[in-house]
Amino acid sequence: MAKSTIKQLAPFIVLIAVAIAALFIPSLPNFNDGGKYSGSDIAWIIVATALVFLMTPGLAFFYGGMVHRKNVISTMIKSVVAAGVVSILWIVVGYSLCFGPSIGGFIGNPLTHLFFKGVSSGAPWSLAPTIPLTLFALFQLMFAIITPGLVVGAVAERIRFTSYILFIALFSLLVYAPIAHWTWHPDGFLAKMGVLDFAGGTVVHISAGCAALAGALVLKRRQSHLEHKEIPPANIPYVLIGTGLLWFGWFGFNAGSAFGSNALAVSAFATTNTAAAAAGLSWMFFDVVRGKKPSVLGFCIGAVVGLVAITPGAGFVAIPQSIFIGVTAAIISNIAVYFKSRSALDDTLDVFPCHGIGGMVGMLLTGVFATKSVNSAGAEGLFYGNWAFFLVQVKALLIVVVYSFTVSLLIFKFINFILPLRVSTEEEELGLDASQHDEKYGRTPLVA
Repeated sequence: MAKSTIKQLAPFIVLIAVAIAALFIPSLPNFNDGGKYSGSDIAWIIVATALVFLMTPGLAFFYGGMVHRKNVISTMIKSVVAAGVVSILWIVVGYSLCFGPSIGGFIGNPLTHLFFKGVSSGAPWSLAPTIPLTLFALFQLMFAIITPGLVVGAVAERIRFTSYILFIALFSLLVYAPIAHWTWHPDGFLAKMGVLDFAGGTVVHISAGCAALAGALVLKRRQSHLEHKEIPPANIPYVLIGTGLLWFGWFGFNAGSAFGSNALAVSAFATTNTAAAAAGLSWMFFDVVRGKKPSVLGFCIGAVVGLVAITPGAGFVAIPQSIFIGVTAAIISNIAVYFKSRSALDDTLDVFPCHGIGGMVGMLLTGVFATKSVNSAGAEGLFYGNWAFFLVQVKALLIVVVYSFTVSLLIFKFINFILPLRVSTEEEELGLDASQHDEKYGRTPLVA
């Protein structure tokens, strides 16, 4: 059998093997609450889980609207296909790696919940005692889905689809799972250090942003980038739709991380909306100060940066301070995008300056503005005189940046060694919609 044929068959063979293996996992009874669960908390977290899932197609619209017309479909599917790949991985071993019994504070035991063994009948998660463990696991799954989807924007318009599928799997197992365990498992070493990340500043955004930087470096520059061609966005209304879906879904992302329908969820909801609004205005007005016209793209990108930046502190900082966080993050990311545009780095949709740096700003400002008056389980930040906690946040940021960038770089290089990571020059010129999927976005233009 030809080597290329084996590579084409491999994903299907793996999926069939998983499906057959699943037949031999014993069925266990669903949870029996015995009166220990809260119906209102269950209802809210189910809604929050669905809201976070909605962010994945939202991200697809957000990214798809900004690339060249010939790459819209290929960009959108790379975000959405993560829902398929990560969902299966999560059931098989992903959840167990993230939230199974800790092995030295670095990773969960992969065998404990293999194929979701013991999840449906298990005791509730220690930090979410009023909802079933299955619901907690599904809520966490949605975070695992969107994280590799964020990386798409940095490698858009030149990465081969099958190679990106492999990246999703390896990134989820080797980058996302360890960082999630370190940060969100009570026995994770970052959690024991006292690191606070309410909804994913390190776990989601810094890890994805650093992976995006690694991917852009390995894939090198697009031909259009080398030739300094201006790429017009394919569909700005798509970007608006994507921003709206992301903003809407982010309420589940952050407020759902309170794990209950309580006052903390309300506070996180408010800080999320406030930071997004402040950052959208900040980006747009800062553009005007720099001599540009106020743009739709500017407000949309700024709002997303604000959502990124408030994520780690959404349940730890007060509502007024979330304005400062949104404004500051947007300005810093805007400046980072400017310097990136003058460099040789081809991060297609500015994932590292927006998600990576936005997440870093959010982690640091959580270290500044966190207060126990909002969340007694949190800490007092630098603004309230606690230097020690701020330094813990800095230390965690550096650890996650180094780890996620290094391992992601190795993943991309490994994939490039066994599969062509980048499409050919001819395929890039034709567009990935046609060359990777044999599909076209929009109507075929009439030829005179």
